[in-house]
Amino acid sequence: MARAYDLRSILFVLVAFVGAVVVLRDLRYDFAFVGDMRAAELSRRTQEVTATMTSTVMQTEMTMVTETIQVASDPAPAEKANAAFVVLTRNKDLKDLRETLIQLEDRFNRHYKYPYVFLNNEPFSDEFKEKIQGMVSGECQFGLIPEEHWSYPEYIDQTRAAEARKDMQDRKVIYGGSESYRHMCRYESGFFFRHPLMDQYKWYWRVEPGVKFGCEIDYDPFLFMERNNKKYGFTISIKEVIETIPTLWNTTMDFMNKHKEMIPAANLMDFVTDKNGEYNRCHFWSNFEIGSLDFLRSDQYMAYFDHLDRAGGFFYERWGDAPVHSLGVSMFLNKNEVHWFEDIGYYHGPLWNCPKGEANKKCWCSEEESIEIKNPAWSCTLNFKDLPAPKL
Repeated sequence: MARAYDLRSILFVLVAFVGAVVVLRDLRYDFAFVGDMRAAELSRRTQEVTATMTSTVMQTEMTMVTETIQVASDPAPAEKANAAFVVLTRNKDLKDLRETLIQLEDRFNRHYKYPYVFLNNEPFSDEFKEKIQGMVSGECQFGLIPEEHWSYPEYIDQTRAAEARKDMQDRKVIYGGSESYRHMCRYESGFFFRHPLMDQYKWYWRVEPGVKFGCEIDYDPFLFMERNNKKYGFTISIKEVIETIPTLWNTTMDFMNKHKEMIPAANLMDFVTDKNGEYNRCHFWSNFEIGSLDFLRSDQYMAYFDHLDRAGGFFYERWGDAPVHSLGVSMFLNKNEVHWFEDIGYYHGPLWNCPKGEANKKCWCSEEESIEIKNPAWSCTLNFKDLPAPKL
């Protein structure tokens, strides 16, 4: 009997331990062992957690004890936007992407279950798809980028493009020697929203492998944009490296002069120019964007992208999608249609956007690390904030 009593005591302790693990599942810390536990929990959020323990109470009798615990799945809200996360990524980014998605799911999407669209210029591996699908709450779609969207147009002189890469590499311009980076910037500037998997959506949230989300997001940014007639949202804005875009501004001005009828009187050009009307290199850092796909699909934006593409600066220089998007936004939208997500804690090395004051209580990032505080001369965010709203 003493042996049976000891076994029952051990069994009681084991059951209590299992219960404690389940209770701990919702604690959010960024220590590595808890992160692993959260990743496992996300992959089975809608399943039963069943712990089965067997012990011999008497030498001649086997007793099976089963503890079944239902893990509550956050129901998707009744009202959602027609929206998706869009992720341009590669198979080798799997580790960094999983770390990012664990945070994004934990801070936001486990409550909303928005779908994901993953895009790659090469086929995704089975391992990539299985590991991503196992850890997110929303539907996953994996798309292959059409070759014509990730290659040289016929009007590009590839010899000249190669010479430009060599020159920029010799001058140590950031990503100056990279061919794939140029294809990526061109694709993000004018093609991702044309992928067939994106056709069904009206809103997108761009996510990149390795970024961090430092705060609880306790509302739906997609619905915020939709209800408030916003068309573009950002977290960080900075000044571009001029060596990458020496002719982008003049090419943009050429477009504006040829298509004056497309430029509304109420626009955001004061964000990208100084008091003398000269280009100030300010741009929204496009690795985080929440925006309207209808805007990117518009005749105005498409005409602008086509004008830039024909000029060749994506390959002969190193035009980034961030200044291209930002100039398009500044030409065609006004301040009321653009939103700074000051309350979303976001990190893309080496820069932070971290909420200030009361909003920081739901964050693990330090508000002093936010770029507009830490390096205001490099940041353009306060410039945007100080711009007057248009009189419509």
